[in-house]
Formats: sequence, C-alpha cells, structure tokens
Amino acid sequence: MSGRYPRAAAVYDGAPSCIAAARDIVAAFLTDLQAVHGLSVSRDAIDFGQLVVSELVTNSVKYAPGPCVVSVETDGVFVVVEVWDSEVLLPQALAFEPARVGQHGLEIVQALCESLEIQREPVGKRITARIPLAPTAKR
Repeated sequence: MSGRYPRAAAVYDGAPSCIAAARDIVAAFLTDLQAVHGLSVSRDAIDFGQLVVSELVTNSVKYAPGPCVVSVETDGVFVVVEVWDSEVLLPQALAFEPARVGQHGLEIVQALCESLEIQREPVGKRITARIPLAPTAKR
C-alpha cells in the first residue's frame, strides 16, 4: 500500500465486544478518508467494510484462542481490511446449501469483496479483503 493515506489498526483481546469495536474502526477510517482526505467513499464501501470485518472477527472470536489484529488501509481505489488471528486452520467456504443454518460468513465475505486472500503465517493466519471504495460494475 502507498504511504499516501493513513492506516488504522487495533489489537483486540478476542472477547465478543471486539466485533463491534472492529466495525467501528472500519467505519471511522472510511468516514475520515472522505472528510479529511477528500476521497469518494460509497455507502456500500462503508457497509461492506463493516460487514466483512464483522464476519472475520466473529470467526476469530469463535475459533482462535487469544488476540486478533485488525488493520484497514487504502490505495485510493480499494479499502483493504486485514484480520490476523492465532488459528492455524484456514477457513473454507462451504458448498451452497440453502437449508444450512449458519456458517455462511465466508460466502458473504467473498460476495462483497473484489478479492479475498487467506494465508498461513508463522503464527496463525491472515485474511486480506479488498473492497472497492466506489461502486463497480461487478455489483
């Protein structure tokens, strides 16, 4: 990412309350991009960014022991949301099953993002989601 725009990050303890805090950091970051830096940020980017980080941090709270780290930045075209946690197992979207209750989070994240990268780290894993700041023809 370019150093042209700010970056926001936070370390959370893995408690359920960190889900709302992660949504707040994404919303505040995107609101500041628009207000302070004059970037065009769509309502979808804010909503999608909050939903994506909410799903990813919820999975961290449920499946990863200990802390998680959330970072959010931009290159001026995309907002990039990253979530690191200590769980070494990589998540996988399940096959479509309309009768299934729950476990649709990764499917939702994939549908909202331009790209999604999941990688194992020396400790845990990192998930990186790229969401357009402005509406695209894809949606």
